[in-house]
Amino acid sequence: MRSSYRFVILGEPRGKGRPRFTRDGHTYTDSETRAYEKKVRQAFLAAYPLREPFPKGEPVRAVMTAYYAIPKSESKIKRELMATGYIRPTKKPDTDNIAKIVLDSLNGLAYHDDAQVVTCEVRKYYGIEPRVEVEVKEVMNE
Repeated sequence: MRSSYRFVILGEPRGKGRPRFTRDGHTYTDSETRAYEKKVRQAFLAAYPLREPFPKGEPVRAVMTAYYAIPKSESKIKRELMATGYIRPTKKPDTDNIAKIVLDSLNGLAYHDDAQVVTCEVRKYYGIEPRVEVEVKEVMNE
């Protein structure tokens, strides 16, 4: 049994989109959200092709660190402050939407259901390469 999973989703962080509704009242997920969920699953499966989800009912902890691209339009000093973490992104997507899209995507892969996630931490930084680093691990007497 694996005690943790670590993997990276390359590209600009995305959040879970709001549900859309058809004229007759049915809900659906927008294509951009579906594409990013697929990207999350592919990144996970590339890192763990022979995966074994955490057992049903076992509590797990999720930690996500989102790195946004440093805007080229910023001054050199401001870009350096962003790269070193002194300036942090306060822009969309919100941390809760980042968590939602990643956790939903890992249902059935890292764990049976994201209801098993009892602790979740999302951090936002600027970085040279935009990405989201994800770690899902068993809860150890927190």
